[in-house]
Amino acid sequence: MGWGSGYRVFNDTANALIKAGATDEVKEQVLGDLIGSLQAEDWDTELDSLQDYLDDPAIVRAFAKHDIHWPTDD
Repeated sequence: MGWGSGYRVFNDTANALIKAGATDEVKEQVLGDLIGSLQAEDWDTELDSLQDYLDDPAIVRAFAKHDIHWPTDD
């Protein structure tokens, strides 16, 4: 069984970093570390969170570094 609460943890953190004006480097590092921690706890809503930030390249890169990619119809 996965852990769906990670959605709220991730999104609240991402939103706080965005609101604080964090640089792309900071967002990528902090959220990348968080993604790794959430995955270790069997996070099962990664794509739900990724979908919310597809317009933020730094956050998309943080997910990609953990092999989480938005599915495409290619």
